[in-house]
Amino acid sequence: MMKHASSPHQAFTRRLLFLVLALSLLLTFIPAAATAADRGTWAPNVSYAVNDTVTYNGTTYKCIQSHTSLTGWEPPVVPALWSPVQGGGGGDTSAPTVPGNVRVTSTTSSSVTIAWNASTDNVGVTGYDVYRGSALAGSTNGSTLTFTNTGLNANTSYSYTVKAKDAAGNASAASTAVSATTSAPAADQTAPSAPASLRSTATSSTSVSLAWNAATDNVGVTGYDVYRGTTLALSVTGTAATVTGLTASTAYSFTVKAKDAAGNVSAASNTLSVTTSPASTGGGSLPKHTLTGYWQNFVNGATNVKLGDVPSEYDIIVVSFAEMDSAKPGGVTFSVDSGLSSALGGYTNANLINDISQKHAQGKKVILSVGGEKGNINLNNASPNVTNFVDSMYGLITQFGFDGIDIDLENGMNVANLTSAVRQLQQKVGSGFVLTMAPQTIDMQNANTSYMQLYNNLKDITSVINVQYYNSGCMLGRDGKCYSQGTVDFLTALSDLTLQWVAPSQLGIGVPATTSAAGGGYVAPAVVNQAVKCLATGSDCGTYKPVAKYPDFRGAMTWSINWDASSSYLLARTVKPYLATLP
Repeated sequence: MMKHASSPHQAFTRRLLFLVLALSLLLTFIPAAATAADRGTWAPNVSYAVNDTVTYNGTTYKCIQSHTSLTGWEPPVVPALWSPVQGGGGGDTSAPTVPGNVRVTSTTSSSVTIAWNASTDNVGVTGYDVYRGSALAGSTNGSTLTFTNTGLNANTSYSYTVKAKDAAGNASAASTAVSATTSAPAADQTAPSAPASLRSTATSSTSVSLAWNAATDNVGVTGYDVYRGTTLALSVTGTAATVTGLTASTAYSFTVKAKDAAGNVSAASNTLSVTTSPASTGGGSLPKHTLTGYWQNFVNGATNVKLGDVPSEYDIIVVSFAEMDSAKPGGVTFSVDSGLSSALGGYTNANLINDISQKHAQGKKVILSVGGEKGNINLNNASPNVTNFVDSMYGLITQFGFDGIDIDLENGMNVANLTSAVRQLQQKVGSGFVLTMAPQTIDMQNANTSYMQLYNNLKDITSVINVQYYNSGCMLGRDGKCYSQGTVDFLTALSDLTLQWVAPSQLGIGVPATTSAAGGGYVAPAVVNQAVKCLATGSDCGTYKPVAKYPDFRGAMTWSINWDASSSYLLARTVKPYLATLP
């Protein structure tokens, strides 16, 4: 945000203005303090203040940082914004009645099924917790009055109680205990033979396909359990399986066990070690460690720069932004901004096309960004929106010579339709397609956010995710602590968090080029280098120490090239030389 110096005033005028402002703030604060309270059910696109409370899936949460909510920022997903209220529920302190008539309805050699009569509550029963002895065996919703406890030992007695609960977290007393004894073991106690000749039939950067010879059994084999290390990865009925969701360039160990209808399980097969393929970096000739910069197609106080004058330190130049075509749902448009054209002495589409061609000759990639702080694309419907997006974007890629696209959607997204659109566009462009993303810090606080869903759908064609580590406030690192922006610990702790889910070769640090480029979160270029060094080598860290070294860490990004130009490209000329020293 641009900052301006104020004009001097006489002392009396300043004192009078101060008193008026103080009184206004006091009068404003009093009702605000009284109304910062229950906001009902959480919803997207709502402005929440500190100490506001909401309910979500039966749990009450208190707002701990003011914000405007978005789809994908549900309270359980963003603990940096919401804190659960213990026993919360808008003043409801009445517990449900005790579940009655708890009874056993069936048993097998490995399971017990119980049922009970519904409880009542002054507001409403939201669920039931079933206890086996003192241990929680499982839970049901408020309308389900039966529960099957599986995985038990044959010919063994168990005791069960049930408690009802409501949305405020109030729980009833335990029901009367009921006992049940599982039946004797099944007659078939012979396990199948171990599967033989476990082998890999195909690998990718995120998956391994396996096959094995069939096991035999005295009655019949009913299926196979595939283990990744000691973790059950999946169960299948045939003699082949594909394990997905893996990390590129990583060694994994696999075994397979056969099972029969009586629950007998074979010994493990031979152990197979397989290493996944390297991650696709997209864009063909991009260097291992990249510097990305956004080129502004508008005038906002930063230095106006022709794309051809962008210095060679930038590997990926992101042209910002494509605009939503209001006349064609899902479609996008782009041309050189008229204000920028005038500021640069008549810079035209033809000039931009020529400059992009020159950058290609230098080995650089130039892509077109969709989104930005206020921008969006209309992919709420699959048809005709996805086709309109693909056709219009491909037309712009063909016209200007763009190498791909950047996803910088900060106002929500339809993950399924966006995934389909990007996939179709990549298939039209081909193997040189460059895909980058620029999620906000909050979009990477959890493995289930919209951006993480999009990445998981497109990780095989993603070049780099450059997280915007600015305009963020306090955010949680991998250790669960809240770190303040504008520090090396913020960059490393939050990157370490995301590296649980994103391959190091696909993650970059995004920072503002100058203090004027963002509302907060600026760090000196030397601090960017320190953070990258800490993540890549484990040395020169701040107080936060990453859990591992990430030598393949992709690099850095800045908003923007134009703001960097305002400081004689200090960021580019500090960060890129350091990235070039990494192995």
